[in-house]
Amino acid sequence: MKGLEIQSDDLKEIARTSVLWTVKKSGCPTFVEDAGLFVKELRGFPGAFTSHAYQTIGNRGLLKLLDGMKNRKAVFKSAIAYCSPRIKPICFTGEVHGNISLKERGIHGFGFDPIFEPDDGGGETFGELGDDEKNRYSHRALAVRRFAEWLLTHGVN
Repeated sequence: MKGLEIQSDDLKEIARTSVLWTVKKSGCPTFVEDAGLFVKELRGFPGAFTSHAYQTIGNRGLLKLLDGMKNRKAVFKSAIAYCSPRIKPICFTGEVHGNISLKERGIHGFGFDPIFEPDDGGGETFGELGDDEKNRYSHRALAVRRFAEWLLTHGVN
């Protein structure tokens, strides 16, 4: 089922709107995840439009936009929204701070992983880290852990 995705720069708003639409269509408890890369020097671009930016300009294009810029700080963010016919949307977030590298490095992950160096990654990009290591502190892993903790306490309603 193709879902509704609104155009917004707020990941939580996108996830909430999508999960509400899906629950209305399916009548079942559902969760939706949205993620984005927010580059400080580019005023948050690509942000909620990360997938489109990756498909159109890719890693090389983003690196070109940052060419010559010293501030390469960035944040990967994830928002998971959960909803059921009896529960209003609840959002769980995760984020990891880091920098955009000077060049692509690594073959693991997907999207902008080969150019994102998390602060806790020892200077390696997500693309250089194996899945197990990346999942210890990735934005998505943090959001999933928060969602799982909530589910363990509240159950599926």
